[in-house]
Amino acid sequence: MSLRSDLYDAILNGDAKKAHAATEAALAAGDVPMELIQESMVPAMDEVGRLFECEEYFVPELLLSGRAMKSAMELLKPLLTAAGQKMAVRVIIGTVKGDLHDIGKNIVASMLEGSGFEVIDLGADVSPEMFVAAVEERKPHVVCMSALLTVTMPAMKLTIDALKTAGLRTQVKVLIGGAPVTSQYAKEIGADGYSENASGAVGMVKQLLAAA
Repeated sequence: MSLRSDLYDAILNGDAKKAHAATEAALAAGDVPMELIQESMVPAMDEVGRLFECEEYFVPELLLSGRAMKSAMELLKPLLTAAGQKMAVRVIIGTVKGDLHDIGKNIVASMLEGSGFEVIDLGADVSPEMFVAAVEERKPHVVCMSALLTVTMPAMKLTIDALKTAGLRTQVKVLIGGAPVTSQYAKEIGADGYSENASGAVGMVKQLLAAA
């Protein structure tokens, strides 16, 4: 149990080297990869989200914890794949067409992955066609779109419209976010939800899936 606690603490404190070492030690001791995720990593990232909401953690801490979580996942993903295990929920995320900003999107992706979701990160400047192709190929439960610039926000509506045209809109929940985005805009363009920060995005994804 102490090894799992070490992994929890390493992620909570944003120490990537210790997270990697703790994961190696836990695996060597016979811990099961999926149990490490569910019993150490997910609770750690949940606590990171809580601390962020309480304004005890800020963006730098989120980034560090996300990096620590990824260092552990690098060891676990091949083992999960080899065992034929998959995360229960798949999420596609990307910054919309014309927008190259990805820090916020990267934080959300890390928080989602740390919360036990399979995340397919399409990167920045993602066109509606690229979102549609990814949905067709990967069959996600949720699509998350980010925009930092007001001028790129219309690409969110274009993407939702493209999903409708392709007959895919009813198959996925769509969550949007970013500095200029509002809950009202989410309603106007037909998105299923909106979040103003990374921890809120994780909660919104869980809420959308529970409602579904």
